Amino acid sequence: MRCPGFLIILFVNLLLMGCSGGPSKDTHHPRTLFVSIAQMKFMPAELHVNSGDTVVWENKDIVDHNVVEETSKEWSSGVISKGQAWKMAVTKNAVYFCSIHPAMKGKLVVE
Repeated sequence: MRCPGFLIILFVNLLLMGCSGGPSKDTHHPRTLFVSIAQMKFMPAELHVNSGDTVVWENKDIVDHNVVEETSKEWSSGVISKGQAWKMAVTKNAVYFCSIHPAMKGKLVVE
């Protein structure tokens, strides 16, 4: 009695899958996300990211701004002039503001 070829192929594939340790884990590929600084606002004001993602703040306003972590001043962009940008890899939640214009606030939420 002959085994159909597809059964042999199926058996070999199942055997190989069992040796590989099961299905592969979903790996996160870091993304680059953008926050526009315009009209005296951070847009979006709240950005959801994954740990390791890079956020780029682009100053599209007519005046200088900066981006400063609010709670402990753990990080700061320095002055971002009109037409310039600053980027940072995000690892944890943060509330930030523009120290030049303190009413401007934003938030990073790591999921």
